[in-house]
Amino acid sequence: MRGDRGTVLGRAIGGQRRHVAVAALLAAGHQAGEALVPVLIGVVIDTAVATGSVTRLVLWLAVLGGVFAVLSYSYRFGARAAERASEWAGHDLRVGLTRRILDPRGGAETGRLAGELTNIATGDARRVGGVNVVLPAGIAALTGLLVSAAALLWISVPLGLVVLLGAPPLLWLGHLLGRPLERRSAVEQERAAHASGVAADLVAGLRVLKGIGAEGAAVARYRRTSQDSLSATLRAARAQAAHDGAILALTGVFIAAVALVGGRLAANGDISVGDLVAAVGLALFLLTPLQLLAWVNAQLAQGRASAGRIAAVLSAPPAVAAGQGRMPDPVRGHVALSGVHHGALSGVDLEVAAGELLGVVAPDPAAATALLATLARDTDPDAGTVTLDGVPLSTLDPAELRGAILVSAHHAILFAGTLASNVSSTGDGEVGRAMAAAAADEVAHSLPDGADTVLGERAQSLSGGQRQRVALARALAADPPVLVLHDPTTAVDAVTEARIAAGIREVRAGRTTIVVTTSPALLAATDRVAVLDGGTVTALGHHADLVANDPSYRAAVLQ
Repeated sequence: MRGDRGTVLGRAIGGQRRHVAVAALLAAGHQAGEALVPVLIGVVIDTAVATGSVTRLVLWLAVLGGVFAVLSYSYRFGARAAERASEWAGHDLRVGLTRRILDPRGGAETGRLAGELTNIATGDARRVGGVNVVLPAGIAALTGLLVSAAALLWISVPLGLVVLLGAPPLLWLGHLLGRPLERRSAVEQERAAHASGVAADLVAGLRVLKGIGAEGAAVARYRRTSQDSLSATLRAARAQAAHDGAILALTGVFIAAVALVGGRLAANGDISVGDLVAAVGLALFLLTPLQLLAWVNAQLAQGRASAGRIAAVLSAPPAVAAGQGRMPDPVRGHVALSGVHHGALSGVDLEVAAGELLGVVAPDPAAATALLATLARDTDPDAGTVTLDGVPLSTLDPAELRGAILVSAHHAILFAGTLASNVSSTGDGEVGRAMAAAAADEVAHSLPDGADTVLGERAQSLSGGQRQRVALARALAADPPVLVLHDPTTAVDAVTEARIAAGIREVRAGRTTIVVTTSPALLAATDRVAVLDGGTVTALGHHADLVANDPSYRAAVLQ
């Protein structure tokens, strides 16, 4: 599901074409029946009321009753089919967007906040899905116009010609008037999505903001973003009001012309009283399909804008290629970086033996971030290679690779659910072992229902140190051949950190583990430590030796 907005709209409609066709057929029948009501009333006047025939009056009233029964049936079931198509199309788009956002190759999130992606997957998907309600409505409106024109032609050729010749220019003018609305709707949706993203970002980091006293700056940032969104919304609202007002004025002129011609014909005796009543009734009825077409035009304008935003996410280029190489079987866990250049890395050469517990000290946070990105294959190096058991990561499928190399980020996110479900979906024994190693068992003991305690959104009810321990337990429970940890203990006390260091070494025995940290407790538990400074590996050895002999290392880890 990629391409431009036309492709997205086509997918939304095509996937539900049967329900859309049923809805369109029933809606068209409803509008045709509505158009026939004033015609039947004119017939009743001419054939029953004017002649005084009770039999004919009863007969035609029965016909009218049947028409209204059909109108009720067609409206109810047509609306049901249209809503069904709309909801399923929106669901299909949300699933497609979620699949693209979660694609292991990445790329969809580039330049977009998490809240913005959420807004696209909800609001924009709903608008595009709503096209399946709009299309049957548009077809119904056109049917109402055609039936009205045919009826007016039957009553009088001049009346029919007024409708047939006047409707196309009116529809074209409506299309032209909808273009500014489409442009401003696109801007409004973009600004609203950005405001949602900023809000979600600020809420997620609320504790940090309070801790550093940055609430004022955060409020000011959101106020600016919200004001931009409000301005865009007001411009879109003004465009909507101008569009609706212009359409209403054009519609009024058109209906007045139909009524004026009908009245003139009746005054000249060219049509009967019943025909005049039917003509006036049809002129008033025309207001409904014309207003419906104006609404359809406005909704399509907003739908096209939303489809463009969805298409931009779906067609976002992947951050890394899929890769056709074979994953080593079994994975021993030997990792090697050779001449790696990426971001703050400039020619990194480093080997990690299978089963080794390696510490990496990177005084420059940018270098640590770049290293983690290349190991996780969030991106491929600009130059050089990263290999797993001799196989370049760039040749492997990202989804398979991440089953072999798990990078646990420093700011790992926990999910709503129980503490145990956040750690792992494996058996209780595995969960308990991982939690004990990460000292997350202490967190469980402090909660009302232990590991079965339900945590709130992003586990905000836990402290920063508690969340770190749960996230570490989750990474350990996954038990990948290669585990990369980034500062897993920055928010825990020294005693707990020493326990965690021993737990990591015990649980990960025989499995390759890379810990990017400056924590002395964690580094003391490693087999070797690599110092990554100035974009290259400047020192490699045991923690105790580096502390004794390397002043820069000592300053980095013992400050």
